[in-house]
Amino acid sequence: MHIKRTLWLLALALVSTAAMAATHFLRAPSARLGSPHVVVNWSEVGLGNTGNGITYVASATAGARYQCVKVGQVCPKHCAKEDVLHNVYVSSTFSVDKNGKITGDMTIPAPESSLVCPKGQSASIVSVVFTNIKLTDTSNGISSMANPSALSYNGPECP
Repeated sequence: MHIKRTLWLLALALVSTAAMAATHFLRAPSARLGSPHVVVNWSEVGLGNTGNGITYVASATAGARYQCVKVGQVCPKHCAKEDVLHNVYVSSTFSVDKNGKITGDMTIPAPESSLVCPKGQSASIVSVVFTNIKLTDTSNGISSMANPSALSYNGPECP
């Protein structure tokens, strides 16, 4: 009887360990363009009942072009432009639901511009390309490339 109980407890421990190791994204996180930024959406399961929440980082490499425009997006006679390339990311902590699941979304911004425009003009984004779009569960050390992993936005550009 003692051996059966020991084997039963061992089996229960193995099942519990397997359930904890089953933390995973239901499918690859999805990415969509929210001009000129990217929205990453996901569901992760097998998280158990952690009271502290799970921290995520949504990241990408982003190349953008900015230009100086007048009010109403009117092109000036001489249009100053700037190209920037940066790794961009956002981080946030989400609460786990009673079923050990998180469904969430985060918005990755375009890289910032340092373009200085003349008086009466402002910097406006022309285009941005996001590559290597990825979501990382930093609490559990799980990463996944988004689907798609690259997106681009194109707006009107001054001559």
